[in-house]
Amino acid sequence: MSSYYGRPIVRAPVWKHDIPAYLFTGGLAAGSALLAAGADLTGRPVTRRAGRLTALAALGASTYFLVNDLGRPERFHHMLRVAKPTSPMSMGTWVLSAFGGLAGTAAVADLGSRSPGGGGSRSAGGVGSRSPGGRGSRSLRGIARGAGLGAAAVAPALATYTGVLLANTAMPSWHVAHRELPVVFAGSALASGAGVGLVAAAVTPGALAEATPARRLAVAGAALELFGAHRAETRHGLLSEPFATGRAGRLLRAGRTLTAIGVAGALFGRRGRVATAASGVALLAASLATRFGIYEAGVASAADPKYTVEPQRQRLGR
Repeated sequence: MSSYYGRPIVRAPVWKHDIPAYLFTGGLAAGSALLAAGADLTGRPVTRRAGRLTALAALGASTYFLVNDLGRPERFHHMLRVAKPTSPMSMGTWVLSAFGGLAGTAAVADLGSRSPGGGGSRSAGGVGSRSPGGRGSRSLRGIARGAGLGAAAVAPALATYTGVLLANTAMPSWHVAHRELPVVFAGSALASGAGVGLVAAAVTPGALAEATPARRLAVAGAALELFGAHRAETRHGLLSEPFATGRAGRLLRAGRTLTAIGVAGALFGRRGRVATAASGVALLAASLATRFGIYEAGVASAADPKYTVEPQRQRLGR
């Protein structure tokens, strides 16, 4: 298949690798917030704090990648001037902003409630702010819990809106996989959050027992991710090809392998700190490979005219 002057029919995105990195860090922030909320409700402080801090750090990285791709920081601010429900970019900007405020509040309040001065110190006369174990500290923990649960409520939208955003473009393989991409991204976010929990439990002395929710999250995330990716690679005929070939195919196969290793380590290495940590790292690497693989598949489908022309001919019965 060729086109006029050998040029692509659909213009490939001008995005650099800031965007797939943004896809990964956004999913990591969402998955970590969900992990932290679950850990908070079930009394697992190590996992809770790791999830909250990772959510905040990943959100900061995500914001950097997005603003860097936009070129000028004020462009992000300009997108907050309107709210357009039919625009994934507009809704994503508001989701990212809402999540950022909640995740940041949860992380800062959590740190404040545990720091030596988190509740303040009493003066010699007994007048002043409360001790770390007093009502001031409990108030901060309450704020952290409320904000953390709020962030967890927004997290599913943060994890999946980027899949909707990619599917809303003209890239043939992204557009045709509009049902699968949000599922893949949701599963990838859960798996990366599980990876954070596994690593935190493994590197913190005496906290290995806290890894149980992360193990369950890893299984759920892996199931969603593999299911969505399999459908994207097999259900769309010619347009599934970019997901299975070239650089995208290599990245997605690496993601599947790392996901399998991570889940196996999480399930069968329960008593080993090294195995638990390794499974967490594998899940994080799998999520990164999957996001970059999905990105490369869309770019590849835009570069070759056959992915634009042949499906149109099939629809017209030619």
